[in-house]
Amino acid sequence: MTKRKLKVGVVGATGMVGQTFMNILAEREFPIEELRPFASENSLGKKISLQGKEWPCQVLKENCFDGLDLVFFSSGDDISKEWAPKAVASGAFAVDNSAAFRMDPNTVLIVPEVNGHLVNKDSKPQIIANPNCSTIQLVVALKPLQDKFGLEEVRVSTYQAVSGAGKDGYDELLTQTANHERDEHAPKTFPHQILFNCIPQIGSFNDQGFCSEEVKIMKETRKILGQPNLKVSAFTVRVPALNAHSESVWVTLKKETSQEQILEALHNFEGIVVQDDPKKSVYPLAHKVSGEDPVYVGRIHRDPEDPKMWLMWVVSDNIRKGAALNGIQIAEQIFFT
Repeated sequence: MTKRKLKVGVVGATGMVGQTFMNILAEREFPIEELRPFASENSLGKKISLQGKEWPCQVLKENCFDGLDLVFFSSGDDISKEWAPKAVASGAFAVDNSAAFRMDPNTVLIVPEVNGHLVNKDSKPQIIANPNCSTIQLVVALKPLQDKFGLEEVRVSTYQAVSGAGKDGYDELLTQTANHERDEHAPKTFPHQILFNCIPQIGSFNDQGFCSEEVKIMKETRKILGQPNLKVSAFTVRVPALNAHSESVWVTLKKETSQEQILEALHNFEGIVVQDDPKKSVYPLAHKVSGEDPVYVGRIHRDPEDPKMWLMWVVSDNIRKGAALNGIQIAEQIFFT
């Protein structure tokens, strides 16, 4: 069956995630009749190449979404708050990569492998929220365990790459690395030097001592898994990896099971690759996972103090599955399933 071609907008088309959107649309041969890339005035008229055609960048203005079927947003909360509702009013689905609508009770928060059934070809144009990058890989790894054994509690510590802070964060690590012999590096994107360092802060802190990234993970995980009373605790750390986030996860199940059954559940779940032979030093690595689509899981073992608690190591490309790819999979769920 031939897929109908869509008229697609991308807001934030020249940014790191926006460029990844373009790459993945090309890789997956996403059927496009028209592309409208939107960026700042500095990029007005700049050509974006996709599927053998060049499309000039536009700026956001009234009625700019008219005639589009779908608009991807990857340009920050404020822009999404203002313009995503306008995209829907113009008759387009708005897939939003910002945090603006994630916890809105009237907005679905989608990871297709986990809760993709909430949107389909019969859905009306609406805003669909793309979760936080570190949440996406976590819930993909948790979902098969939830389905088979039930979830009681989740604790996660993240080790997040600098690309999560955008191109400025990526460039800051490269610049500091190129000048690594200096004693000190003045930080711009991060609160401290990132080279040779780990920073236990991603976002701003609340009065309870949690930073905003941790709050996102805890709230979004409950919403996506449809388990509002699930105990979730998160601790997030920025590390000097260029791309792909890593997570150590402690998950307490509702019933006892074996490692073989855990491995089978993970192996059989869409979007997961298991790399688990720790005695041979086989486990997911950010350096290897960068540029790949799946969520990788390894170091799966039982806690010696609690027979229902399991530990695992979860790694995924935060720009691909953690942002652009997940958004495109949402679009495919709506239009092509």
